[in-house]
Amino acid sequence: MIQSFLDSWALFHNTYLAGWLSGILLAMVGVLVLAREQIFLSAAVAQASSLGIALGMWAGGQEPLARLDWLHSDAFLSAMAVGLAVATALTARSTNGGNRLGAEAITGWIFLAAASSSTLLLAHSPHGTEEINRLLSSSLIGASAADVWLFGGLAGATALTLIRYHRAILLMAMDPPMAAAIGLRLRPWSILTAAWLGLVIGLAMRSTGMLFTFGCLVLPALVAGLVCRELRAMFVIAPLAACLAAGLGFVIANEYDYPPAQMTVALLCAGVIVIGLMRRLLERI
Repeated sequence: MIQSFLDSWALFHNTYLAGWLSGILLAMVGVLVLAREQIFLSAAVAQASSLGIALGMWAGGQEPLARLDWLHSDAFLSAMAVGLAVATALTARSTNGGNRLGAEAITGWIFLAAASSSTLLLAHSPHGTEEINRLLSSSLIGASAADVWLFGGLAGATALTLIRYHRAILLMAMDPPMAAAIGLRLRPWSILTAAWLGLVIGLAMRSTGMLFTFGCLVLPALVAGLVCRELRAMFVIAPLAACLAAGLGFVIANEYDYPPAQMTVALLCAGVIVIGLMRRLLERI
């Protein structure tokens, strides 16, 4: 099994590396998402990202815009994905205080509107429909060297930020009133966190699809939450869980010809169940 995986390295090494690095990046961000109880928000941001891609593809098919080559580039579609993801994250953040409908209602509306609109926009475009289905089902095949460098750089930047500002980040995630009381500026940090969430999800969606993006954002953090007593330790355990699940998932998927993204998410789901049962058993002893 291992030898078969190593034999496939020359052909799929960018896929494997991009999957590992994006999983590590999403897991680190996912700890903050879980700590701030924003799992539903992350799903809406991911869905908005797919709408951004759909809008870009729809615009590229309209005359006279279809003659503009840059509208058909991956860079433009990625920019649309990131743009709508960031806008959604910032919009949802701004509704936490004053909207009488509530943040969850606004987030739910965004999720449903984006899900329906992305399909309707490309309903008469065979290539567009195929792309939306690929995003929803997740396919890591086709990742490029640029994706590897991109996710590696973002993962490194995220890790360095967490190391440099870990005290402030932990306090703002766990006890915002106390953070405000000691003089931390919550609004800039909240805006920056929302923008970073949108950026990470938007880029990951374009390369890995909905299932892998959302799975690696939420499930490694859940695993870490079951293993760790402190939030600080979760920032270490969650990326390790994502890396381990992706590594094992890619090996199994290569051996038995399964989709690697789905195998990785399935292993993470199984890990949550197994660790949860083990924790409950240990608590009873």
